Amino acid sequence: MALNLRQIEVFRAVMTTGSISGASQLLFVSQPAVSRLLSHTEQRVGFALFERIKGRLYATPEAKKLFHEVEHVYQAVQRVNELATDLSENRSGILNIVSSPSIGQMLIPQAIALFRNRHPDVKLTFHCLNYGYLKDRLLARQADLGIIILPMEHPSLQVTPLCSNRLVCVLPYNHELTRRGTLSLADLRPFPLISYNRDSPFGGIVGRFYQSEEEPLRPIMEVGSPQNACSLVQMGAGVALVDEFSVRSWAGTSQMVVRPVARAPILRANLVHVRTEPLSQLTQAFVAELQQLVRAQGYGLPHEEEVNAIDGEH
Repeated sequence: MALNLRQIEVFRAVMTTGSISGASQLLFVSQPAVSRLLSHTEQRVGFALFERIKGRLYATPEAKKLFHEVEHVYQAVQRVNELATDLSENRSGILNIVSSPSIGQMLIPQAIALFRNRHPDVKLTFHCLNYGYLKDRLLARQADLGIIILPMEHPSLQVTPLCSNRLVCVLPYNHELTRRGTLSLADLRPFPLISYNRDSPFGGIVGRFYQSEEEPLRPIMEVGSPQNACSLVQMGAGVALVDEFSVRSWAGTSQMVVRPVARAPILRANLVHVRTEPLSQLTQAFVAELQQLVRAQGYGLPHEEEVNAIDGEH
């Protein structure tokens, strides 16, 4: 049998506080009312949610599994309530942004700061997410705009180039290869290489680069992101290929040296949004700030017709 929102609310309150009395205080209702509703909930689901031992409640394994899903429902209800509050207070608008970590460490916060100077009444949310979560957030329409440094393909998503950068090599500051101006993959072969899972989008780019250069890819360790790789290089654990966004935003650049790599692939940063929903004026204003910022910072730009394509959809 389906649970209603009140039953879900009471179940969550008991799970969160660990007691009937705690739930009653959280919900501002009497303890008998909580007990009755909890009993009705157990009857409706057809199994016990709590074991009562010496006056204390202990969640059953079934309750713990149910609680995991209830949390998702609760968070969704919270978002609805927040949106209703924003609308009732006549806010100028809400802008939800997500990005991949590499570009989200420095460039996106800079763009947000510039945007806020011109739009102080806009409420903003910003999250750095990995590839899969970022795509899911966009498809669930929980974000207005995504910025990612990797290719993203989905029939429901519109992808527009923003700017480009290259793979570069990062080395410990005292490494012997720092004496060279430009490196090749062959130059890296004798040294411990920090790389990425080949099944990951970034790992796939590195893997294809090695394959095109007919070089063996034999990392001593695999990490989850270029930021992880920079940390390990800074500690002297090896050398790594990372994107320029990660390098520019890395605080510990004095502890490592960056060198270009011959024939390194170009990485394109992309703007991503749901194809069937036009960008709001607020989102377009943020995109304009971001485009101006990447020009000012000297990132490589895609062809002009690609940069302007996002405006041509409206």
